[in-house]
Amino acid sequence: MKKIILVKLFLLVFNLNLYADENNKSIRIGLLAPLTGKFSDLGNSLLYSLQLALEEINDENVIIVPRDSGFNEKEKLNKAINEMKSNNVKVVIGPISNEEFEIAEKHNDLIFISPSNISSKFSNNIISIGISLESQLLALLNFINKQKKTKTVIMYPKNQFLSLIEKELKNLNLTNIKTFTYSPNPEVLTGEIEKLTNYAQRKRNLKQRKKMFEDKEDEESVKELERLEQLYTLGDVNFDSVIIIDFGNNLKSVLTSLVYTDVDQKNVLITTVNQWFDESIFFENTIKDLYYPSVNFNEYSKYNKKYLEKFNNYPTEISILTYDALGLIYYTWKKNGMIKSINDFSFKNKIKGKIGTFSFKNQKVIQELDIYKTGDKKFIKF
Repeated sequence: MKKIILVKLFLLVFNLNLYADENNKSIRIGLLAPLTGKFSDLGNSLLYSLQLALEEINDENVIIVPRDSGFNEKEKLNKAINEMKSNNVKVVIGPISNEEFEIAEKHNDLIFISPSNISSKFSNNIISIGISLESQLLALLNFINKQKKTKTVIMYPKNQFLSLIEKELKNLNLTNIKTFTYSPNPEVLTGEIEKLTNYAQRKRNLKQRKKMFEDKEDEESVKELERLEQLYTLGDVNFDSVIIIDFGNNLKSVLTSLVYTDVDQKNVLITTVNQWFDESIFFENTIKDLYYPSVNFNEYSKYNKKYLEKFNNYPTEISILTYDALGLIYYTWKKNGMIKSINDFSFKNKIKGKIGTFSFKNQKVIQELDIYKTGDKKFIKF
């Protein structure tokens, strides 16, 4: 009940602010979010996040115009956008989903700053500031290179994101990088990982090696046999680092399969993509050191704490992106005096936000991400 009252209060304040200033000294920024329905928790979290950002900006000339756009509801989205136009909104935070971009692109007199991570490139009148796969891969490849690893395999599942991942990999024009696709079905996955790691041959290698010493009684042979008895396989895999583009239980299945096939974690660097500091990986992860790129953990923790203290609830992960989106819009507006087109968001200098540092060059958004690893049930910045 408290949450509903808070949302209604915010909407009332935001709407009253529409009449606060009728001249060019103010900027009106729209928010497209599912404020009702089964995704309302997400929408309300975005709204609360903007409230925090407004308090920090502390400029009464920044006016937020929130509208309930539903979630993948075309008519509701169109209606919300048209209402924003009638309220002199020029820049909009949203839509949330890239599946709604087709409708947003038709309203080419507006600029949309979306928390989606579907692409790093500016798209007509839409800028996506989500943690793009390109940004993550660039951060990981740079990290792997610094660790002097030269045989990298990028692994990803055969699911609905397959074509998107392969498109991003093609655009990066990677050299000396192998790719490996696998089934999301755990029962099939293990067999596929066995082939990748040459598991059967490495098992045979061990068996044959042990036979060489089984009938010998000299001290060196006995010691060697004792050493071999501690092993599961013999021989190295043909890669020294992996990037796993997966999440949740599917990621854990891949990690388990790598352990099962006896991939030596001392020699093979195992990395994955942004996990938003998912603590469940501490308890189900069979990999000792798992590395991944992410937003700045300290800033993310501070934001969550501030949000919790203010609203007695934890924010959704992407709400911090809308916080940064408002900061980005405000910076652009103050810097240029106005916002006329999407080109106003092309900056020579880097922009620092809550999640980290942004680079806006060549009609593309790249986040400079930190590398973290899981160890001792902690997230450790590398």
